[in-house]
Amino acid sequence: MGIASINPATGETLKTFEALTNDQIETKLQLAADTFKTHRHTSFEQRTEMMSKAADILESEKRQLGTIMTTEMGKPLKAAIAEAEKCALVCRYYAENAQKHLADQLVETNAAKSYVRFQPLGPVLAVMPWNFPFWQVFRFAAPALMAGNVGLLKHASNVPQCAVAIEDVFRRAGFPEGTFQTLLIGSEAVEAILIDTRVVAATLTGSEPAGRSVAAASGKQIKKTVLELGGSDPFIVMPTANLDKAVETAVKARTINNGQSCIAAKRFIIAKDIYDEFSEKFVQDMQALKIGDPMEETTDIGPLATPQILNDLAEQVQKAIDSGARVLTGGHRPDRPGNFYEPTVLDNIDLSTPVSCEEIFGPVAMLFRADNLDEAISIANATSFGLGSAAWTNDTSEQSRFIDELDAGSVFINGMVASDPRLPFGGIKNSGYGRELAEFGIREFVNIKTVWIG
Repeated sequence: MGIASINPATGETLKTFEALTNDQIETKLQLAADTFKTHRHTSFEQRTEMMSKAADILESEKRQLGTIMTTEMGKPLKAAIAEAEKCALVCRYYAENAQKHLADQLVETNAAKSYVRFQPLGPVLAVMPWNFPFWQVFRFAAPALMAGNVGLLKHASNVPQCAVAIEDVFRRAGFPEGTFQTLLIGSEAVEAILIDTRVVAATLTGSEPAGRSVAAASGKQIKKTVLELGGSDPFIVMPTANLDKAVETAVKARTINNGQSCIAAKRFIIAKDIYDEFSEKFVQDMQALKIGDPMEETTDIGPLATPQILNDLAEQVQKAIDSGARVLTGGHRPDRPGNFYEPTVLDNIDLSTPVSCEEIFGPVAMLFRADNLDEAISIANATSFGLGSAAWTNDTSEQSRFIDELDAGSVFINGMVASDPRLPFGGIKNSGYGRELAEFGIREFVNIKTVWIG
């Protein structure tokens, strides 16, 4: 696939880029290795100053940067601006907390002195997706650079202008050349970079097949990886929940980023006693969403990122219908240019079919009726994914059951799953391994060194 910006709302090709040659890749890899030798020895004060400057740039230029995101991958502009603001937040979080998270930890032993020291590893390759084209990168880069590592970015090929802009933010923030570099390359060039000895680790956010590929190549070289893959997140609503608030949040949780989010709620599991009421209100609110130009402030649902994603989504909906699912609203592509799909609600899903527990990337919700708490948990866990989960109940015993028994990297009670710099983020099962954010994230790409002094 070529490296190009194609406006998903119109199909217009905005800009194309030539992929780096092998010689250009070699130059960038050597620059990363050379820069690490000096960057690792900079002080936390120096890194903090640069990372804080990056946050300032993101905040002051959030509309311009948001416009780049929207024109390349289609999210509503208001969401893109919010994404730039969140990137500034993660930069400030690590600017303020990295030194504390990586401070030596004294441990009492039989030695005169013993402690744990955290030291950077070197150049880390980040293979990043298009759906949150700034946030996914900054939540890796902020802790990695503050830890003393250097970053190499292989971004999705449909968001090259985002990739270039991110490197420019770090450059203007004062990070020396080579501290963070964008590699405009196709996926076929990734493995050679992964096995290069100068690259010491890798992180990937993306599809399950892409994660398996990166993990396999890195594993052969015994290199550390962190993977954040897909999700088929459950959103459970029990009778004691605040139903109106649950419905309102459910619509947002399903349609955020035009439904293209790994942690978007995808399977709505509703207690039988409130199923009909929830379903009616949820369908009404989904029908009220405005589809349109993502540059307009009033737009709720913009286009999907690529024609292939649109086709895949339509195929999944049709498979569900063919297996007996009922369309409560939507289920079609609107008659307009661009990669648009109507907000859609399906119920009467056959639990024995693959589509009932797959990841659906678009504004399509599936409703399931649960007879009791045990069945709700069983349906929720009936997937190979385990990224996020949400449960709505004001019964404390039910809350405890959900916290203990939902198979996921996070459980949100009476709220929407979201990433937060202060909390670890990641999944289990086929949703990946390792953690990003908080102190756990910054310690993924460091040498946790034991020091013993007799």
